[in-house]
Amino acid sequence: MTWLFKWLVPRVPLVDLPPMIALAVIGAAIAGSYGVLHDLATYAISPEYFTKMKFDQFRYADLGCGDRFFAGTIGFLASWWVGAASAWFLARRHIPNQPRTRAYRLVLQGFLCVLVITLLCGGLGYLLGLARGSGADYSSWGPMMRSLGIDDHWAFIRVAYIHGGSYLGALLGLLVALLLIPNDRLAVASPVKTTKTSP
Repeated sequence: MTWLFKWLVPRVPLVDLPPMIALAVIGAAIAGSYGVLHDLATYAISPEYFTKMKFDQFRYADLGCGDRFFAGTIGFLASWWVGAASAWFLARRHIPNQPRTRAYRLVLQGFLCVLVITLLCGGLGYLLGLARGSGADYSSWGPMMRSLGIDDHWAFIRVAYIHGGSYLGALLGLLVALLLIPNDRLAVASPVKTTKTSP
């Protein structure tokens, strides 16, 4: 577990901390914005997913501005931390001991990788729900549907697939970005002292 602790609480030069923190904030803003759009889209598919489940889970964040606004707020709150964590780990990998321009480019590539795979996995979740169809055996969902009072079961399940796929995609995307994007840190060569010998 020592390696995990080093990643979560790394020892980095103080000069590297400001850009790392800034990238984590930018990542949080991007992921939060994505979450807003994501949840507004899924709200259109199954309002009950939000009004009968998510609204209760996030009731502390209800500003009284209507259901759609609340759904967008939930999307931000459920996503910003994913972007912050992804950007932090990418910055932790690429910022130290590299020229800033190259490091920023690698972090951007990694974050785009996370976003694309998240979008693809969310889309696959949606397609899986469509492929199974409304007549599939969803009996395992029965207790939840009854306890929440869900009327449109298929729409609710499709949105659950989308949300589950999106979280899985974010994790896979971060792993792919960390493992496959090269990190060729430039070795800092120490100057070699030469002495002249007299003929």
